[in-house]
Amino acid sequence: MAAKRVAGISSITINGSSFALVDGLTYSPSSVRRETMTGLDGVHGYKELPVAGFIACTIRDINTSVADFNGMTAATVQLIQANGKQVIGSLMWVVDVQEVDASEGTFSVRFEGVDVVEIF
Repeated sequence: MAAKRVAGISSITINGSSFALVDGLTYSPSSVRRETMTGLDGVHGYKELPVAGFIACTIRDINTSVADFNGMTAATVQLIQANGKQVIGSLMWVVDVQEVDASEGTFSVRFEGVDVVEIF
């Protein structure tokens, strides 16, 4: 079997603009969370609740207005991963606040939304 790249080099664009991606790139296209329901007499089944998909990462603060991220509410976020897979989130909003680590010139951002898809 030939070796192929499966992880590593990745890129991110937000509303069509590229950003300096540092690390911590994670995503979830999941739309539900299931929890097993048990009682004193055994397993009864499960409950299912909706969850938002997400795309999160750490970005280098280069030619970037960190304050602008806090106002993002209908963003399109696109990842291209080392293995060629693309992840696209539409109409996403930023959760949490952005805190800059001045010693590294980085900040973390997490987008959530209901439309996160993987394209192979």
